[in-house]
Amino acid sequence: MMLLKARGVSVRLGGRLILDKVKFGIAERELVGLIGPNGAGKTTLLRVLANLQTIESGDVRFGGKPIAAIDRRTRARKMAFIAQGAPCHWPLTVDRLVALGRLPHLTPWQRPGNETADAIHRAMCAADVAQLASRTVTSLSAGERTRAMIARALAGDPKVLLADEPIATLDPVHQLRVMDLLRDRTRAGGAVVVVLHDLSLAARYCDRLALMKAGKIVLDAPPPEILTPDILARAYDINAVFGQKDGELFVVPWEALPQPTGEPPD
Repeated sequence: MMLLKARGVSVRLGGRLILDKVKFGIAERELVGLIGPNGAGKTTLLRVLANLQTIESGDVRFGGKPIAAIDRRTRARKMAFIAQGAPCHWPLTVDRLVALGRLPHLTPWQRPGNETADAIHRAMCAADVAQLASRTVTSLSAGERTRAMIARALAGDPKVLLADEPIATLDPVHQLRVMDLLRDRTRAGGAVVVVLHDLSLAARYCDRLALMKAGKIVLDAPPPEILTPDILARAYDINAVFGQKDGELFVVPWEALPQPTGEPPD
């Protein structure tokens, strides 16, 4: 059974159709990657799943219920959204920022107890930001800020985690650690949808990939069925190099395909 499901979702922004009757779902213990070229609709779909984007048609359900009908506090306990670029304009210390992730679990005026403190500590350790606890978020590098926002999301222990390019600003070791962390969430019973541009990490970590282009999901399948020379050539206009390490597929974009010149034939 799908935990989170979108059916026939269309979104129009500024008169332009961004999503066109998209169908998508994710079950418990799944890590699903949204891939595709820039402008394909990946971020918009993620925002729709988080109930942060108004839709023109279709519906989104969480646990079989319309997501818009679930009260905000309950939704915040069950789902977390990590925005692209991890924007944060408040001069909060990292530990206070991460603590905000626990607010949906507290009643008004309730003082945080040991359970809250433990959850915050675990989240900061998991995202490798414990050593940054006293730093202000606005003083962090882009990669450090991303990890702090990931910790904030983890502090709430959500059932579903929606992450928009969470590794884009990270160095290689933290890219691997974050992907390990996301996979661990699913093994513990959660569900993760993540937007990725690194095709090798998508191949290695994701259970399924949903390939988007021009506002549609054109393919939804296990990575080896999507990460093929022909499909990548048509989706991204690239030739790629493929290989295996320890039995796992890796993909390296190698060259851009020639673009049509638009000149009339002879």
